[in-house]
Amino acid sequence: MAIASDTSRRARARALAVKVPQITLVFWVLKLITTGMGESMSDYLAHHSIPIGGAVGILGFSFAMWLQFRTPEYRAPVYWFAVMMVAIFGTMGADVLHVVMNIPYTVTTPFFAIAVAVIFLAWYRVEGTLSIHSINTPRRELFYWVAVLATFALGTAAGDLAAYTLNLGFWPAALLFAAVMAVPAIGWAGGVLNPVFAFWFAYIVTRPLGASIADGLGKPIAGGLGLGDGLVSGIAFVAFVGLVAWVTVTRRDVQRPAVAGSRPPHRAHPHMPESIGVQAQPAEN
Repeated sequence: MAIASDTSRRARARALAVKVPQITLVFWVLKLITTGMGESMSDYLAHHSIPIGGAVGILGFSFAMWLQFRTPEYRAPVYWFAVMMVAIFGTMGADVLHVVMNIPYTVTTPFFAIAVAVIFLAWYRVEGTLSIHSINTPRRELFYWVAVLATFALGTAAGDLAAYTLNLGFWPAALLFAAVMAVPAIGWAGGVLNPVFAFWFAYIVTRPLGASIADGLGKPIAGGLGLGDGLVSGIAFVAFVGLVAWVTVTRRDVQRPAVAGSRPPHRAHPHMPESIGVQAQPAEN
């Protein structure tokens, strides 16, 4: 009887294992690195061979998603490999609409913004929450990755809109998006923004911020330093591998699984951290 009870508890723990990392400072650093790496790698592959670039983007993205969905719990190498391939694939998808189909950024940016809004609305109507602490079922995980892909495409279009169409250049665009990203951080810290809203607000803005920095380092135009997309991709990849190895070994970004039937931990303030910047305990929403 005791063996059966113990087996049942282990099964519930596996079923409730959250499939995404805890939100700490290293999460945001890795997110920025993957956004910049996705931008520079996508451009590097596209400029050298569109067929090879397309194959890497599509096959790499498909394999990463297959691997992530078959993994029963959060594992840093698997999760961040998926984020990296989403960054590359999402960048390619947004660029195809502009470069190949000649659709201006003034059209693609609001299009992707509407797509992101529709995905979030559908996710909330079905699941009742958008919190990443609740990504513990296949359906919620599917909503999560569709939303992530859409936010990467939106960020790509918005970043290029600012740098090219609005003629800001890469570094002024990076400063602009850094200032915009500070809004949800300050709002969350001050307790005036819902933590889930603040998280996704910041998550979307990291994409054009990271891409603007990568373009500023790699491109020889619009105020860029001209280091080359290949070099920038390589540097970002080395930093990416190092940080993923660190969180894999330390496991500091692993969320504790919720216990079935338990109540969420008490929070002294209704806007205590649930989603941004510092380690927090999992909450219901």
